[in-house]
Amino acid sequence: MPRYRITIEYDGTPFIGWQRQAVGMSIQGSLETAIRNFSGETVGVRGAGRTDAGVHALGQVAHFDLMKTWEPGRIRDAMNFHLRPNPIGVLSSTQVDDTFDARFSAVKRHYEYRILTRRSPPILQRNRVWWTMRDLDAAAMHDAAQMLIGKHDFTTFRAAQCQAQSPVKTLDVFDISREGEEIVCRVSARSFLHHQVRSMVGSLKLVGEGKWTRADLAAALEAANREACGTVAPAAGLYLVGVDYE
Repeated sequence: MPRYRITIEYDGTPFIGWQRQAVGMSIQGSLETAIRNFSGETVGVRGAGRTDAGVHALGQVAHFDLMKTWEPGRIRDAMNFHLRPNPIGVLSSTQVDDTFDARFSAVKRHYEYRILTRRSPPILQRNRVWWTMRDLDAAAMHDAAQMLIGKHDFTTFRAAQCQAQSPVKTLDVFDISREGEEIVCRVSARSFLHHQVRSMVGSLKLVGEGKWTRADLAAALEAANREACGTVAPAAGLYLVGVDYE
């Protein structure tokens, strides 16, 4: 039974998130429907990351098995045809060994969070950034973010409904820089807790506003208490940029 790996981009705005649910349109469900429509097979699609409602992807990775062997380019094109008009695009398709698992074979995931800082509201970027009329100190945010690098108990930045067995994660990269009117936060790790990136960014925005210091962020991390977290950033500014494999 051949296994296929696909790389996907999507606008998460109209979806309930990656995961298929009883009610609502999901990324996973839309992909499975597209596969069924061109192949006649009912399959399950496993993704590298279960993005929340409103979260976008530039390089989500998924895999699925089919009974019939297809030329990978035909799979890409057929899925894109049947995904229309949903804002999901299959960027590439390749046949892989049956030991490949989009979720469990991943060695690093890369996320990006974008904050728009200007007086005027976003128009073309609506639902794609976190808009604030206040300017932010990107350098202070970057400096404070370095406190989060390494292996820590991230309970403070973990959603109450998170199903991970342990709150301990290792953060490899947390870079924050200004790009024009935007503050761009780039975060990399093998895996993340539910809402971890959005929780960290929300707390770092307080640093950028001058309401928190680097020490305040360190104290919040050390508290290992969800109540110590700052505002959770909205889903709209978050992107799954890519996933690394061996």
